[in-house]
Amino acid sequence: MKPDLPPVLVVDDEPNMRETVREMLSDDGFSVELAESAEEAIKIMAAPEAEFLMVITDGRLGGMSGYDLIRTMAKDYPNLQVILITAFATPKLAVEAIQAGAADYLSKPFAPEELLHVVERCRDHFELSAENKTLRARSRGSEIYEVDQIVGESPQMVELRQFIRTVGPTDSTVLILGESGTGKELVAGSIHSLSQRNNKNYIRLNCAAIPETLLESELFGHEKGAFTGALRTKLGRVEEADGGTIFLDEIGDMSRPLQAKLLRFLEDGSFTRVGGNEEKRVDVRIISATNRDIVTAIKEKDFREDLYHRLNVMKFRPPPLRERGNDVVQLAKHFLDQNCKNMGRGELRLSKEASKKLLSHNWPGNVRELRNVMERAAILEQTDEVQPASLPNFEMEMRLRESDDNGVEINFDLGFAEAVADFERRMITAALERNQYTVNRSAEMLKMTRHSLRYRMQQLGLSNSGGTSGDNGDSE
Repeated sequence: MKPDLPPVLVVDDEPNMRETVREMLSDDGFSVELAESAEEAIKIMAAPEAEFLMVITDGRLGGMSGYDLIRTMAKDYPNLQVILITAFATPKLAVEAIQAGAADYLSKPFAPEELLHVVERCRDHFELSAENKTLRARSRGSEIYEVDQIVGESPQMVELRQFIRTVGPTDSTVLILGESGTGKELVAGSIHSLSQRNNKNYIRLNCAAIPETLLESELFGHEKGAFTGALRTKLGRVEEADGGTIFLDEIGDMSRPLQAKLLRFLEDGSFTRVGGNEEKRVDVRIISATNRDIVTAIKEKDFREDLYHRLNVMKFRPPPLRERGNDVVQLAKHFLDQNCKNMGRGELRLSKEASKKLLSHNWPGNVRELRNVMERAAILEQTDEVQPASLPNFEMEMRLRESDDNGVEINFDLGFAEAVADFERRMITAALERNQYTVNRSAEMLKMTRHSLRYRMQQLGLSNSGGTSGDNGDSE
């Protein structure tokens, strides 16, 4: 079961379909509860302690239909996401499902990865909502981040901390650029904690984790009846952050129409809720971040140049980990200490050989990747000193990641679909060979579920014994 996540409620009047969806989700670590009718689902939801990650329902059910169930859920549980499964997918039915309040829909038959993609997107939205709810519930005046949490003594990090201490107490708008995993969120939180607004709300909003159609409502709020499912007036994040700070993460993924509305808000703090006519005004400091090449995005007309200049009053660019020298070892020790404390185990040192291995890696995932690597080491290491064997095989993982012009042979005699399938077949085969055809380990290396890997192997005619799909070998 995925840690700290409530179960998924699956509603279908066909036992085989219920069990199929349960198996797909369970294989990916989700907890699942089942209901054979909409009426039973409503009864389950009404239990005092009932909490669900999302609901997945078939469109056609005995008794109340899936569409009616979606409308009921939208009315009684407006924050609960519902996914509709239908065997009769048409544009009209898709519109009807979304208007009824569905977060997404799937048409039968569907592949396991299609279902998991939709479910994980809903999970991301659930986690973001829970995260923002926790932040709003924090008592005013409590610090969320501190600049001293930014670890590292390389010249770039010393300069970064000093810059944060200089800019933090001002009210200037801040733009944070850089690769994923470099600590942009920590920089933003530290700026807020040093500001005169640190006794007010600090609201984080991930622009990439919320569907485009809902992002404007999430940011600026909506009036009752503004759209189907808008059963009550909802405050936007900017109103919740009034007097404080709002951090707009992944702002490079925001649509151009919404960029125009954000630009207007930045000019004078005014906005209008979705479906409303009354102009409102708040006092909010804006901190934004993106991992996109913003200059390229402007050239490609994906991002407004005038918005960029308005956001770019003060610009931060946390350096990638590969440019930080011995900070890698210092951070590794920091994460080791944290993990040992959390796990209740004694002090764990870093051996010279392990340090050398860490320093030789390029860290494409930056600090986030290093944190995960050290958590793994704290779990696997059986001595009081981390050895290289407790660290990943970086060289092999890098070979699997490589996809530049020198690493991929392109055959233009193949069509696009055939070329993609050929590359996928070679990548899966390489992972299987390196893991002695053990599907579990190969799936982990490829960062996909065992169920999805088996499905792709079947589609590509591969077996887990080194032969074709007609072979019966299984190394698990």
